[in-house]
Amino acid sequence: MEIFLAACVVAGIPLLLATIGELLTEKSGSLNLGVEGMMLMGAVVGFVTAYSTSSPGLTLLTAALAGAGGALIYAVLTVSLRANQTVTGLALTIFGTGFTRFVGQPYLGMAVPKEVTAFFTKTSIPLLSDIPLLGPILFRQDVFVYISYLICIVTAIYMYKTRPGLNLKAVGENTAAADASGININLYKYVHILIGGAFCGLGGAYLSVVRIPLWQEDIVNGRGWIAVALVIFVAWNPIKAFFGAILFGGLSILGMKLQVMGVSISQYLFDMIPYLVTIIIVIISTNKKNRENQPPGNLSENYFREDR
Repeated sequence: MEIFLAACVVAGIPLLLATIGELLTEKSGSLNLGVEGMMLMGAVVGFVTAYSTSSPGLTLLTAALAGAGGALIYAVLTVSLRANQTVTGLALTIFGTGFTRFVGQPYLGMAVPKEVTAFFTKTSIPLLSDIPLLGPILFRQDVFVYISYLICIVTAIYMYKTRPGLNLKAVGENTAAADASGININLYKYVHILIGGAFCGLGGAYLSVVRIPLWQEDIVNGRGWIAVALVIFVAWNPIKAFFGAILFGGLSILGMKLQVMGVSISQYLFDMIPYLVTIIIVIISTNKKNRENQPPGNLSENYFREDR
């Protein structure tokens, strides 16, 4: 069971990073449906960098920049030009898919160099890895997983314990009031949209560089859309996002686990389960009436100061 739960954590890391990225974006009042596209861009750029340079540091940096680059396109169109956020997000996903296929075509079937995979091998954290049950599951993972833990914790502290984090909440809840109080609305939106895109890019890179260190098209395989739904499921809370990501990570590998155990059930059925659960969760979450589970008040609404 410990082995399976540890595998759930690994499977959930791309979802965790993408969910936190989209969560920050939505907290600023912007609904970016281009998560899938940004993850794909991060995946291909991260893989190409790893293959070309054998540098883990450059791999992480370029993957984050690729995701942020996709987010910048979205930010310019929706924040500065006030384009429709839903349409722009969908267009970003289409762009990211095309970009990934164009850039990744020459690398189909190629593998990440050993220097990079060796850097991301599993490493136990002293003392913490010896904790009964939790130690083997959480603290005998690779460096990328530990970075994801740190991102999750820092995001929670930032959102709930710092003034900029509280300002971010104000921007998403009531943009006009935040503007009137002197908060630089456009700056907050741009910064958090770009950071959110960077996290999505890292989530894609984890798939192509660590989990499946062999380039293949459509490596993200719909995880970006699951991340968008997960934001609703976890009520825009980064700590809850960790547990939600592990849950959905477990659902994505459940079919393989049962097949190893000798249970003869179609893999296609299990591939469908995460998406079916996503639909159910969205329906349940949107029917909850308590304020905690509601989206930011001005989510997906473009802001123009002259409209105040």
